[in-house]
Amino acid sequence: MSMINEFKDFINRGNVVDLAVGIIIGAAFTKIVDSLVNDVIMPLIGRIIGGVDFSNLYVNLSGGKFESLDAAKKAGAATLNYGVFFSTIFQFLIVAFAVFLLVKGVNSMRKKQEATPPPPPKSETLLAEIRDLLKK
Repeated sequence: MSMINEFKDFINRGNVVDLAVGIIIGAAFTKIVDSLVNDVIMPLIGRIIGGVDFSNLYVNLSGGKFESLDAAKKAGAATLNYGVFFSTIFQFLIVAFAVFLLVKGVNSMRKKQEATPPPPPKSETLLAEIRDLLKK
């Protein structure tokens, strides 16, 4: 079999297409979670604890004085960006919780499918009827 045919077989498998769709949806979901954390959750938490802007929380390791994290980055200063790190942790927790809920839902559907045994094949049902008729 030529390499091109093997590649076509590989691409046409359902699992590969499912994986591609999952990656695309995952990338879109990541953008949504980023916005949720950066535009909704972190500003709320910052407001609750006294008007803190997490995107501007950093330690300047270069020794200079800068107005903001962006100004420090533009100047090429070495910074320890712990506010951005906190935001990333929140993003991870939200994604992990969403994946947990997804896996839990899939597992519960699998358990329901496993709980209901398939009906016996028609040949087995017919054999049981013949057996019952012969007993009479």
